[in-house]
Amino acid sequence: MIRYAFNKMLLTFKHRYNYDVGYQQDILKADLGAFLKFMGLQTMSAHSGELPVGPLFAARIRAIIWDDCGPCTQLVVNMALEAKLEPGLVRALIDRDMPNLPADIALVVRFTEQVLAHNPEADDLREHIRALWGDKGLIALGFAISSYRVYPALKYALGYGKACSRIQVNESFLTPNRESALVEGVKGV
Repeated sequence: MIRYAFNKMLLTFKHRYNYDVGYQQDILKADLGAFLKFMGLQTMSAHSGELPVGPLFAARIRAIIWDDCGPCTQLVVNMALEAKLEPGLVRALIDRDMPNLPADIALVVRFTEQVLAHNPEADDLREHIRALWGDKGLIALGFAISSYRVYPALKYALGYGKACSRIQVNESFLTPNRESALVEGVKGV
């Protein structure tokens, strides 16, 4: 009965976001205990603390693009749009168009990429993050950066990884520039 209820929840999510939940259904079918642990990850990744929606989705989008440029990224973009993030801002995050990002969001993009690159320059940026949003904001960003990377890794491990695809933001289509994030993030930009 519990599997039925969880599967119904997954199907609702699938239809809401036009997202393939097959890997989650496979986990549910094979190992209920593992699925319950996966749900804990869902709780962690949904945490926003008191962080404004722009910086929160900046971390989520840039973290997911670091490891994925397909359906997972599209899902996060759809969630950002649903949360009323301006489409132009979402496009700028996907393109990593730093000059067109507000200062606080550009800070989060740089911080996210420095953290993902394990670059010590993240230390200075962390203090700016704390000054803006305190420890609660820093924790929310930490949860976003770390948890959003799990989904593509898990999907690829289970055989559900997809090749890069164009990301739709309302009526426009973009190809995430992962190379820029990977190379520039390592260089400390």
